[in-house]
Amino acid sequence: MQLIDGRAIADKIRQEVKEEITRLGITPGLGVILVGNDPASYLYVSLKQKACQEVGIKFEKYVLPTTDTHKGVIPRRAAEESRADQNNEILRYAQNDNVCGCEQCIINLIRNLNVRPDIHGILVQVPLPPPYNKNKIISTLEPDKDVDGFHQVNLRATLEGEARIIPGVALGVDALIGETLRVKGAASNFTEQNLEVGPFANSLTNKKAVLLMNSTTFALPIEYLLEGRGALVHIILRPSEITPEIIAQLKTADIFVVAIGRPQIIKGDMLKDGAIVIDVGTNRLPDGKLVGDVDFETTQNKPGFITPVPGGVGPMTVAMLLRNTIELAKAQSKAQTR
Repeated sequence: MQLIDGRAIADKIRQEVKEEITRLGITPGLGVILVGNDPASYLYVSLKQKACQEVGIKFEKYVLPTTDTHKGVIPRRAAEESRADQNNEILRYAQNDNVCGCEQCIINLIRNLNVRPDIHGILVQVPLPPPYNKNKIISTLEPDKDVDGFHQVNLRATLEGEARIIPGVALGVDALIGETLRVKGAASNFTEQNLEVGPFANSLTNKKAVLLMNSTTFALPIEYLLEGRGALVHIILRPSEITPEIIAQLKTADIFVVAIGRPQIIKGDMLKDGAIVIDVGTNRLPDGKLVGDVDFETTQNKPGFITPVPGGVGPMTVAMLLRNTIELAKAQSKAQTR
């Protein structure tokens, strides 16, 4: 399969965001809350921070320990200039008597960010360590500042066909498919007609899309976007194994999106020739190698298109976070001038 270069597409989007911020003359602000010491979460947040700084988005990071001293206070901002050692940063916050990692203090912090006019988007890095109630914490976000689009108000609006804020993962998946259709439109499974890019372009009319997912939270926004393109979408949730019935579905899928967190479980011979395959899975093998849910090597001699891991969906998710942040800033700036 031919590679879909997520990094190159993401770089283009980031440049567009940077130019738009300069043209608008505003400074979008993003507040990010990171709880605990999960190395992957630290990596993801650092990538988001770097991207924001490159395009001109103000980035505020709040690092909270999982210790619960229940001070009921709002933690101080993480100083942007002191990022040399992540472990020291965790220790420094844990030793600060004014910082508490309890659920109520996280909620207090979110409420503070909700009312700050210089913060247009808020992101709680997931997964949260146990025993935090993710739904309770996310529900505290002001829906108009929910940059990830996971608040129930925003998810409900998407399901009702009136999307407000669409999760960056879903937007990234849709953009990868759209760009592939635009550039590779002459592929055997797709016509060269109606290859518009973006939500609701009708470039997948009567094409079958299969979403193999662990969560409806991720699956439903992708379904919404692909149905907007005209696709016939079939969702398979939390499979305990890849059964013959599932393989039969995959073999007829023109578009296949997978995010189940099981390394290399999907083999090339399970996929339809000429399919567009979007691998959202990110798994680390015992030797440290990062791989997707698709066994990439087994797809090499098969016709079609596939995102690599890393370098596929990841960069696009970050790029769409930037896009969502500026859209929120524009909407809030417009509302303030009314």
